[in-house]
Amino acid sequence: MSACVLYHFAFDPGSRAVRLALGEARIGFSETPVRPWEDGCPVATLNPSGMPPVLQIADAGGRALTLCEPAAILGWLEERTKEPFLLPADAAERAEVRRLLAWFDRRFTDEVNAVLLHERMEKPLLRLGPPEARALRAGREALKSHLVMMEGLLAQRDALAGRRISQADIVAAAHLSVLDYFGEVSWAAYPAVKTWYMKLKSRPCFRPLLADRFPGVQASAWYHDLDF
Repeated sequence: MSACVLYHFAFDPGSRAVRLALGEARIGFSETPVRPWEDGCPVATLNPSGMPPVLQIADAGGRALTLCEPAAILGWLEERTKEPFLLPADAAERAEVRRLLAWFDRRFTDEVNAVLLHERMEKPLLRLGPPEARALRAGREALKSHLVMMEGLLAQRDALAGRRISQADIVAAAHLSVLDYFGEVSWAAYPAVKTWYMKLKSRPCFRPLLADRFPGVQASAWYHDLDF
């Protein structure tokens, strides 16, 4: 068994962020896909929230460590070495990274994912009926407002928080990658965001995400293309 085992759901943005970060850190891990809405899901006994991702680690001394939720896992990755990994050395940029993480964890999740991913993903999985047109319109309008904010940042910066890729980029790309699978991102309207996403999508850590398949839904025509 691998020293690292990741319990995850392929289309959960938090799970995707952790997969990207582990790939960026070049840490090998075995995968245990989970369906947290089903009875008997193993994550329920590992994480009090019952939600993925959960990373189980066996350290050099054979001791087991269980890390629950993206923040804990990304924090562990950051603390493994003395050199900055996905948090900038500059204090101002670190503060900006944390601001952006809170943005995606709160507003983006509440205003966009809780609507669009509920309609496009959760309803089919839970057999709750077809998507509602009014909810889709509201979610898409909210997504536009967030993409406008990202466009403004990326028109002035190399990465979301500043000069180099950080946790903010990993988390943002994870969220957008799920929406992109369902064809919800109008990339042409946001050229700076598109260029940024293409650069991230071309990194080796992104390749496993492009192989994910959601049952009964074909990926957008450009989902797998690195240059789209």
